[in-house]
Amino acid sequence: MTRAPSRRTATRRSKEALAVLGGLWLAGSVCAQTPAPPAAPAPAWQQGRSSDQATSTLHPFAPILTGRPASELPVDKLKLPAGFKVEIYADGIPEARSLALGDKGTVFVSNRNLKDVYAIVDRDGKRSVFKILKGLNSPNGVAFHSGTLYVAERHRITAYEGIEDRLANPPEAKLVIDNLDPTQQPGHFWKFLAAGPDGKLYFNVGAPGNIVMPGYTQATINRVDPKTGVLEIYASGVRNSVGFDWDPRTKDLWFTNHARDWVSDDLPNDTLHRASKKGMNFGYPFCHQGDLPDPEYGKSRACSEFDAPAFKLGAHIAPNGMRFYTGTMFPAEYRNNIFIAMHGSWNRSTKQGYSVMRATVDANGKVELTPFLEGFLTDAKADPPMWGRPNDVLVMKDGALLVADDYNGVVYRVSYRQ
Repeated sequence: MTRAPSRRTATRRSKEALAVLGGLWLAGSVCAQTPAPPAAPAPAWQQGRSSDQATSTLHPFAPILTGRPASELPVDKLKLPAGFKVEIYADGIPEARSLALGDKGTVFVSNRNLKDVYAIVDRDGKRSVFKILKGLNSPNGVAFHSGTLYVAERHRITAYEGIEDRLANPPEAKLVIDNLDPTQQPGHFWKFLAAGPDGKLYFNVGAPGNIVMPGYTQATINRVDPKTGVLEIYASGVRNSVGFDWDPRTKDLWFTNHARDWVSDDLPNDTLHRASKKGMNFGYPFCHQGDLPDPEYGKSRACSEFDAPAFKLGAHIAPNGMRFYTGTMFPAEYRNNIFIAMHGSWNRSTKQGYSVMRATVDANGKVELTPFLEGFLTDAKADPPMWGRPNDVLVMKDGALLVADDYNGVVYRVSYRQ
């Protein structure tokens, strides 16, 4: 005969069951009240889109990070004025980005998305490409001054003294300045770098997003004394400059600038600027192209407060590297003209750019723009619309013009023969 459980045993079991049920209820309650993890933030390039643009299929074009051999490129499709010739100078340089020329003729080539710096060397009638630095953090900026190569990563600038004599075994990096990206900004963190006529290193810190209120050191062009590491802001209100140079006649700084995205196909214009003195403000984020108040940030500001651009280059044309032509190979009328590498648009239904343009500046500062190297754009409505993307230019000692193409990982050479 089975005995019924005692009252004490039954009570104990009831308490145990209630404890289990209570635990299950509590766990369910906690799960129900725990909010879902936040959605991943949109890419920086989508910031600033309106609700009407939320389904837009426009997007940036990534480079071919493995590069392409010269044999695959339709260089014969490129067009130049009469008397000029273009050819492949060097390939095998994945994401060939910015260019700098050493005292002994070495051409230094940087990366932006990748992590390396290359050297192109002519020796004993043979041209060779070497990877000389690796494992860097977005080493977009390269400049050469007084025997030293300077490299601008997203967070610092370093110096490599006497590197042309040690390409196979580069010297240890010496720190010029650090902590240039303390917030790990999501956009425009890559830096263009150039040595000014004052011996200081000039570099940009872009705006952290498409259209945002920048921090104190963001949306600026800065300079640092490589001897002391002392930093100063030279110009502000500059959304994203990826190229600058100095007029050899006046020593004034000229620079290109990328305007904001997601306003319209035709607005705002990217721009060319002249900074004749320290302390100028070119308007970002309040005003674009000198006369277009921003729909959000410009509501209570006037464009007349700010310094106007020297020239409107075109909407979303992406002007990157620029150099004054100081050589003697080209015809005399090219002397002191500006060559600008137009990386090409993505934030536009009908694409434009993908060329090298020639800008002339008269004695009154009036700028005229004419095509120089064209033929990279194949179908303005296609995705992608081009087979190559000019990114930087460099005047060689013999007067030839080099053009970096980061999409294909090659460098072109433009020469002239009458």
